[in-house]
Formats: sequence, structure tokens, C-alpha cells
Amino acid sequence: MSGIVDASRKPAIIGGEGAANAMMKTVQVPIDQIYIPVKHRKGLDQGKVEKLAKDILENGLRIPIHVRRDKDRYVLVEGLHRLEAARSLGEPAITSLIVQAHRA
Repeated sequence: MSGIVDASRKPAIIGGEGAANAMMKTVQVPIDQIYIPVKHRKGLDQGKVEKLAKDILENGLRIPIHVRRDKDRYVLVEGLHRLEAARSLGEPAITSLIVQAHRA
């Protein structure tokens, strides 16, 4: 049965192009309500944050960060450097895509 795709399997995170994109919701999320998992914090490059902050000042945030809901907060899924750049600029909130996490 090589080459057959199991359409009943759902991705771990809904995102990307097409129909899945319609399931994602863009909102302004207060930066102080976003939790950054430890595994993301380790990869922070301050030089990249500074460059992004300058770009955001000149051009605005072009690509929203990805977060998921977790009880009373949001958890960062993607976009650590964009989040930290917005925080360094004193922004109270950041444009975010709310993604749904499913158990695999």
C-alpha cells in the first residue's frame, strides 16, 4: 500500500497554506501574556533582535508570531526574535496567529 496517504491523521499543529490557514485566527496578543518555553529562550540572538526591531520600526511587523492558548496565557510556538524585538520597542501587544495544538 505504498503511496497511500492516511487522510484521517491530523498534523500536530494546524498551519501552513490552504484550508488549514482558514482555521488560524490573527489577533493582537498582549506581550506580557505570552509565555516563552525554555527550549525557545536558549536560541535568542540579541543582534538579530536589534536588527528586527529596526526593521519593525521602518516597515511594521510583516509576519505574525505563532502562539497557542494555554489556560490563562499564550504559549509561543514560533517567532521568538520578532516577539523580543516588539518587546524592546515597548509595544504592549503583537500581531499573532493563534494555532491549535492537537495530540499526535
